[in-house]
Amino acid sequence: MSIKQVAILGSTGSIGVNTLDVIRAHPDRFQVVALTAGKQIERLAKQCLEFKPRIAVVSDADGAAHLSKLLLEKQVQTQVLYGPEALITAVTESGCDTVMAAIVGAAGLVPALAAAKSGKRVLLANKEALVMSGDLFMQAMKHGGGELLPIDSEHNAIFQCLPNQFSKDPNPSLGVEELWLTASGGPFRDTPLDQLVGITPDQACAHPNWVMGKKISVDSATMMNKGLEVIEAFWLFGLPLEKIKVLIHPQSVVHSMVRYRDGSVLAQLGQPDMRTPIAYGLAWPERIEAGVSPLSLTQLAALSFAEPDLVRFPCLSLAFAAANTGGTAPAVLNAANEVAVAAFLDEGLPYLQIPEVVEKTLNAIPIASADSLDVILEVDARARNIAQEFISKR
Repeated sequence: MSIKQVAILGSTGSIGVNTLDVIRAHPDRFQVVALTAGKQIERLAKQCLEFKPRIAVVSDADGAAHLSKLLLEKQVQTQVLYGPEALITAVTESGCDTVMAAIVGAAGLVPALAAAKSGKRVLLANKEALVMSGDLFMQAMKHGGGELLPIDSEHNAIFQCLPNQFSKDPNPSLGVEELWLTASGGPFRDTPLDQLVGITPDQACAHPNWVMGKKISVDSATMMNKGLEVIEAFWLFGLPLEKIKVLIHPQSVVHSMVRYRDGSVLAQLGQPDMRTPIAYGLAWPERIEAGVSPLSLTQLAALSFAEPDLVRFPCLSLAFAAANTGGTAPAVLNAANEVAVAAFLDEGLPYLQIPEVVEKTLNAIPIASADSLDVILEVDARARNIAQEFISKR
């Protein structure tokens, strides 16, 4: 058995840390050859000390100098690089065959696309890559000849519930009727609407089931995260949008489901722990120990499901609308949401105005065909500027 050479884009975030936890338990299967991070230099240094990658990447020159100094003191022979181009180098020149794409937001698009073009096994935890450039990304995967495995728990669950040949040939004869993405509903699923006015960042980030980063936690609270996942599922699995449904499932035990023509529904169940889909992606088609405790069905009080309330979760409606519009609309949606969420986390925008900023930005920018990376990145930048203007003028 050959040892997989793994590059982790975003190694200091929650997905990156969990990926290293799985790899740590299987030194005979995986070797870390590249790690990248933004500003968490101390944490990245500890990771480099333990895993000794060939390449480490940070966001800027000061961070690179700091990391180089820390590694020199410990005599770790890791090449330290910085900047967006270095993220591509980590994918293309580290000797990796597997890339965990876990950089949050639009910043992860270009290196994930480079991994796709290079024929790697891409473990996609960065949903924005498909939200912003779905057609381009899927074409890059096809031409590169690599493998694309979804790591989001919902898409990973659907991948497991679909026929083996579905990803290569999603034809009607396989009997797939609908994909059901489950959502916890976040911390405010039962909060009276009039109490959402004064929501704080700490409250929005207190997810009831999952341990996640701040941005994705806020997206879970607004259910924008689920809207982005709908767009991602559209590109991953090739079904029409009207066949992709969202269900509120507060227990987060059923990670998603597939409904078949014969009336059956296949579901994937498990603990709310990202190490399960990470281990599945790293070792696929094998299954390995993930460090996750077994699910005890006898200890579950109940499993409940409900339709999402679109008055409570307007971001979900905006995402479906952008998906139906197509073109650059999803890229605008994502960019405006990133700016609005960042402003909310900095206490510069009320929680309930996040969807307002997103909707105003969508209405302000004409939608074009998303037929090139340059077009997508230009629209992304424009949407960010317009969203920031709306926030500044409010």
